[in-house]
Amino acid sequence: MRHNNTGRRLGRNSSHRKAMMRNMVTSLIDHEKITTTDARAKELRKLAEKMVTLGKRGTLHARRQALQVIQDKKVVDKLFERLAPRFDKREGGYTRIVKLGFRTGDNAALSLIEFVEEEFTPKVKAKKPVVEKAVKAAPAPVEVVEEAAAPVEEAAPVEETKAAE
Repeated sequence: MRHNNTGRRLGRNSSHRKAMMRNMVTSLIDHEKITTTDARAKELRKLAEKMVTLGKRGTLHARRQALQVIQDKKVVDKLFERLAPRFDKREGGYTRIVKLGFRTGDNAALSLIEFVEEEFTPKVKAKKPVVEKAVKAAPAPVEVVEEAAAPVEEAAPVEETKAAE
């Protein structure tokens, strides 16, 4: 039973899987998009998003942590100087996986994994209108005013007088 064992094994032992993921994340950061199988792309997304988060921190410790995974100084420089500032205002979701179809030969499901390009604009949360509780008051007494049937006087037309010249 695989209790508390997360992640896909991808048909490889742990050292091969770790080396493959390091190579794939290096290629993804270098080329900004790669084509691979669905399962590999979903596993790669986890590691790639962690690397971008390290890049956003920008500290020396974060750079050394990224170098443990990437092992190519030029790619780490690209991550910290060009890629991470692009996602400065975004809180996760740096990659996109697009299904491409099936590979001829073994019929494996292929996907394109790439970094999101468009500019991110955070959604402004609309404030809920404050609804004040209406206080029920006793209904106001209605005053009944009896009007006398008095004749309505119409205004007489005003005649204009010519001013003396």
